[in-house]
Amino acid sequence: MKKSVVLSLMILSAVLSLTACGNSKKDSSITSESTKSSESVKQTEQTSESQKKESTMKETVDKTMNAMTLEEKVGQLFMARVPEQNQVADIQNYHLGGYLLFDRDMEGKGQAEVKQAITSYQEASKTPMFIGSDEEGGTVSRLSRNQIVSPPFQSPQALYQKNGWDGIKQDIDRKAQVFGELGIQLGMFPDADVSTDPQSFIYDRTIGMDAAGTSHYVKLSVEEMKKQKLGSTIKHFPGYGNNRDSHVEIVTDNRSLDELRRNDFLPFEAGVKAGVDSIMVSHNIVSAIDGQRPASISKPVHDLIRNELGFKGVIMTDDMDMAGLADFISQEEAGLQALQAGNDMILSSSYSSQIPYILEAIKNGQYSEEQLNQSVERLLTWKVELGLIK
Repeated sequence: MKKSVVLSLMILSAVLSLTACGNSKKDSSITSESTKSSESVKQTEQTSESQKKESTMKETVDKTMNAMTLEEKVGQLFMARVPEQNQVADIQNYHLGGYLLFDRDMEGKGQAEVKQAITSYQEASKTPMFIGSDEEGGTVSRLSRNQIVSPPFQSPQALYQKNGWDGIKQDIDRKAQVFGELGIQLGMFPDADVSTDPQSFIYDRTIGMDAAGTSHYVKLSVEEMKKQKLGSTIKHFPGYGNNRDSHVEIVTDNRSLDELRRNDFLPFEAGVKAGVDSIMVSHNIVSAIDGQRPASISKPVHDLIRNELGFKGVIMTDDMDMAGLADFISQEEAGLQALQAGNDMILSSSYSSQIPYILEAIKNGQYSEEQLNQSVERLLTWKVELGLIK
C-alpha cells in the first residue's frame, strides 16, 4: 500500500511537471507573438507616418510649383552670387532660387548686419531662397575669413587631428547654430574628394585620407547634417583626386574609369547612401567618361550620377565663373548645356544673360518644360525639407 501511494505521488509529480513545462512553452510563445505583434504595429505606424509626411510634402511642392510662371521656374534653377548692386531688385526681376554669399558680402560687417541683409533677401522673394556660404572650414570659410565667427571654423583635417570623428560632429553642430542665427541653410560641404598628396591643390580642403577614410568622413558628416537640418552638398564629382586647379585653367583628368570607381566614386556612393541632399559637379574634363567637355556640362557624367550612383536629389554645377569652364564656352551656352546635361541648379553670377537665353531655348525646344519641372520639383522638395517652404 505504501509503495502504491509513493508510486502514485511520483506519477502525479511527473504529470504536473510536464503540464508546467507545456504552459511555460505556451506562455513563452504567447509573449514572443505579442512582441512581434507590437513591433509590427510600431513599424506600420512609422510607415504610415512617413507616407503621410511624404504626401503632405508633395502637396506643398505641387501647390507652390503650380502657382509659378515659366520665368519663376527658370529663376529657381539659379543659385546666384550676390550682385554688388541691385541685390533686392534682381531677386524680384529674375526670381532667383538662392544667393551664395562671398567675402564681399561680409567684409566689414558683423553678424547683425549679415543677418539683416539675408532677411531683406527673403522678404523680397516670392518663393523662399536658399542662402549659402562656402563653409568647409580652414582655407574655405567666408564667415571665418571675415571674422563673423570666432574662433574660426577649422579644416576637417585639423578637427580630426585634434578630436577625431567627434571633432567633425561637434563642428557641424556649431555650424548649425551659427547658420541658424544668420539664416543660412547651405554650407556647401563636405568635400568628398580623395586626396592624399599634401602638394595637390585640393588636399587642404579634404579629410586627407584614402577612399575608405574619406567615405567614412562623408557618411558621418551627411548624417550629422541631417540631424541638424543643414543642407548637405558633396563635391566635386567625379572627384578631383590630385589634379590641378580648375579655378584657373581647363583641367583634364586622364585616369581610367576603373580607377575612379575603385577610389573617387566611393565617398560619393557613401554620401548617397547616407541621404545627401545635393551633389556638386566639377568643371574637370574626365576623359574616361566624356573627353569632349567639362563634367559640369556633360550628360554622360550626369547619367552616371543618376543611374550608377542611384542619386535622386539635386545636382548642381560648380561656380560657372571658374576658368575651367569660362575658358571653354560662353556663359550663356554653358548655362543651357548644364541644364541639358542634367543639372538642377546653376551656380553663377551671369544669370541676367543666362536666364533669357534659357527661356528662349525652351521656346525653341532645346530644353524641355518636362525636364525643367523635374528640376524645380527637386529644388522645392529640398526647400520644404529644410523648412523654407511650409
